[in-house]
Amino acid sequence: MTLALLCSGQGRQDSALFRLFEGRAAPILDAASVTLGTDIHAFVAHASEADLYANRASQILCVARALATADALFPDGAPPATLVAGYSVGEVAAWGVAGVWSPADTLALVDARARAMDAASGPDDGLGYVRGLSRETVATLAAAFDCAVAIVNPDRLIVVGGTRAAVAALCTAALAQGALRAGAMPVHVASHTPRLTDAVAPFAHALAEIDPLRPKLRLVSATDQGIVGIPARATAGLAAQVATTIDWAALLEALAERDVTHVLELGPGSALAEMARPVLPNAQVRAVDDFRTLEGVQDWLAR
Repeated sequence: MTLALLCSGQGRQDSALFRLFEGRAAPILDAASVTLGTDIHAFVAHASEADLYANRASQILCVARALATADALFPDGAPPATLVAGYSVGEVAAWGVAGVWSPADTLALVDARARAMDAASGPDDGLGYVRGLSRETVATLAAAFDCAVAIVNPDRLIVVGGTRAAVAALCTAALAQGALRAGAMPVHVASHTPRLTDAVAPFAHALAEIDPLRPKLRLVSATDQGIVGIPARATAGLAAQVATTIDWAALLEALAERDVTHVLELGPGSALAEMARPVLPNAQVRAVDDFRTLEGVQDWLAR
């Protein structure tokens, strides 16, 4: 079995985010509470939707979820041949899951990333999506509306960023040009666009403050779809990602080329698993959120 673990990005936070854990991964969730500044279980149980989707909180929640899930599923460590990759902020989680940083350091770094992005972002910035048009067509529309392509997904699903008003206008124009769907996303920064250029240096500085370890798993970078062998040489690319386009479609193709047989999305959500299925048609693809228990996930992995 060649397993790929996918660490999710923002967009699927809810009150059930940590429902599967039942006391497992407690040190990681305790560290996440310290980073968040409040008990993480109480926060997800009682926070408003606006608070759950606020940039800093949502990034911490998503990274905590991936770290806790990996720890609970693989208490003795995932098999060394396992690949791990992450979508947007999920790549920070992926570096932690791969053992480049401790959970506490991973959470501190995602906090620094989120704070840098909030400081650089305009108050009305956000993301939207367009499905059904080519990347070239969406890029032309983005330029016309002072937006930028943020993430390229499979099946002609493109994420764009800019001011919320500009993104809304772009989506309206995309529908007029034949897009199947288009609309705003619950993300309140223009991630992976030049609007966040000023966030790159502060995040790079934070990364430089923590000495990375050699990955225990095969860490696949969304920057160039290569395996990260020496993390210190890849941190510049990780920092630059906050202001540059991510080609997630290319990353999934890279997993297919590495003969991945099983794909597991750590969550929250199942969007990455859904995108992976048509790209890796011969692989078994699931999301942790498909299961009722972690034992169910472990049973699936053991088959």
